[in-house]
Amino acid sequence: MNIEDFRSYCLAKKGVTEEFPFGEETMVYKVMGKMFALADVDLFQSVNLKCDPEEAALLRESYPAIQPGYHMNKKHWNTVEMDGSLDDKFIRRLIDTSYDLVVKGLTKTQKELLTKL
Repeated sequence: MNIEDFRSYCLAKKGVTEEFPFGEETMVYKVMGKMFALADVDLFQSVNLKCDPEEAALLRESYPAIQPGYHMNKKHWNTVEMDGSLDDKFIRRLIDTSYDLVVKGLTKTQKELLTKL
């Protein structure tokens, strides 16, 4: 998956914005103001995605390209190396999981607003 495919996939999700709160080199994708994906714009060597803690541990054991989240809460975030070892379908599933976890944690009011978008 290249950076444009990643960007397009994230932005196609309901209620998603692209922001640069950490500087011009790090793009952050948020749903209703909550982060679910981060990536380096210049290098695009990896992405950070939210994950259920139990699944995060299993993924790290199963795939060398998946490590604890760099500069993130390592219990809830994974860094996924974009080295070609994981296929696009699998990466899209990881993005979906991250998005869904964040949506699940939204307040009732935020969820209602999201459904109206």
